[in-house]
Amino acid sequence: MELKRVVVTGIGAVSPLGNDMPTTWAAMLAGKSGCGPITHFDASLFKTQFACEVKDFDPSSIIDKKEARRLDLFVQYALCAASEAMNDAALEIDNEDKYRIGCVWATGMGGLRSFQECIEEYMSGDGTPRFNPFVIPKLITNIAAGHISIKYGLGGPNYATTSACASSAHAIADSFNLIRLGKADAILTGGSEASIEYSGVGGFNAMHALSTRNDSPESASRPFSKSRDGFVLGEGAAALVLEEYEHAVKRGAKIYAELAGAAMTADAYHITAPDPDGNGALKVMQFAIEEAGLQPADIDYINAHGTSTPIGDVAEIKSICALFGEHAFNLNISSTKSMTGHLLGATGALEAIATLLAVKENIVPPTINHAEDDTDEQFDPRLNFTFNKAQRRKVDYAISNAFGFGGHNACLLFKKLN
Repeated sequence: MELKRVVVTGIGAVSPLGNDMPTTWAAMLAGKSGCGPITHFDASLFKTQFACEVKDFDPSSIIDKKEARRLDLFVQYALCAASEAMNDAALEIDNEDKYRIGCVWATGMGGLRSFQECIEEYMSGDGTPRFNPFVIPKLITNIAAGHISIKYGLGGPNYATTSACASSAHAIADSFNLIRLGKADAILTGGSEASIEYSGVGGFNAMHALSTRNDSPESASRPFSKSRDGFVLGEGAAALVLEEYEHAVKRGAKIYAELAGAAMTADAYHITAPDPDGNGALKVMQFAIEEAGLQPADIDYINAHGTSTPIGDVAEIKSICALFGEHAFNLNISSTKSMTGHLLGATGALEAIATLLAVKENIVPPTINHAEDDTDEQFDPRLNFTFNKAQRRKVDYAISNAFGFGGHNACLLFKKLN
């Protein structure tokens, strides 16, 4: 069968850099940090006391106050990002066969705050098992997809993907495959996360995964720099409307870019550490490029997973150098996590949007927080990490990497629409 083409017609975000996508993108290009002291709880006794939180979040224009009380924060973020993406796409469900429009939504952790509150209430009581009837619908990982489908009347494929930090990249990849196989005309996809809670921060601290640079939170996320000491936890949501190309053209939709390749592999190596040689990462990029009918030399920009961890950054760059050879020195590479922090299950979707906007606007967002005297000798000096300032260049083809605990790898390839 002939596979369908897939394009992006709508985007939306709630992020540590802004509560919509235009604000978020402008902050990325300006090299702003979304990091600061934790306000969601008292973190004064924690090893890490900072994170990239969403600021001044007010969902009241999308969700009424009564309903909001029944929704975990990760679902509230999801509904707001989804609303922006649907409005941006101008996709009128009343004019469509609703069973041809679906939602594949991701989260890594789900309703962590709701789960904490439930346990706290039980443990502070007299032992009588009194539980809020909404606690399970608030915390389960699939519920954001359910709420989105109910809000917009989306009767097509509807489910959640959970693969740690690759979750929303996997959601996008699944949506891509559903559309190109002809099983849907459009999919609202993305991911959301709200894990800046004591159990989230404490758990990652126990793994020694987080930066502890409490004296300088804004510069704590420093991918590819020698002094990097762990990732910075972030939160928020990002949404994309993927659509079959002919369907989009027929209704006169605005098109951002084409999603031309989406690949998935596993390291099959370790529950938290990446394959030190980057074999799984290399293969996932190779497969995405091959699926798009391209060669490695065609790629202009890589939005790296780039978490700012000592071993993760090295493994990813090893894989890039091995796959791209001499062309690696012609690439722009950047990690927008240096600004947004790591949104866990939502990070793949937010970085996918940054990647497709780089293609659309011919500009590469930077990797901030790098100093000249902080160069990591493990990386070839000819590599262009787009340090500190956005760079203008022609970007016809770009890829976005997302790697998760458990060895889950995903790669998305965006191209200018021909």
